[in-house]
Amino acid sequence: MGSAIQCAWAAKRKKGSYFNAQYYRLASRRGPKKAVCAVAASLLTTIYHMLKAGTQFQDLGADHFDRRSKEVRAKRLINQLTKLGFDAKLTPLAEAA
Repeated sequence: MGSAIQCAWAAKRKKGSYFNAQYYRLASRRGPKKAVCAVAASLLTTIYHMLKAGTQFQDLGADHFDRRSKEVRAKRLINQLTKLGFDAKLTPLAEAA
């Protein structure tokens, strides 16, 4: 897996890519070494599925994690605020007419 780790370090430097976003998202919580191992595992999984299906690589983009459902993101952000010692309650805004 040594080569995969080297590829992961290179992938994290590619600006605007899914693997770059994944690295920085994980490195903030887990540290750089564990984050790069996770990116290496994602690279290997991606390569496996590309070879199995005979497809080309399609990058999900750096904004992949921001495009997830609003409910999941809101729940994660409330949990972060709770860990910081705040009590947060969500109230949906009225739809603009």
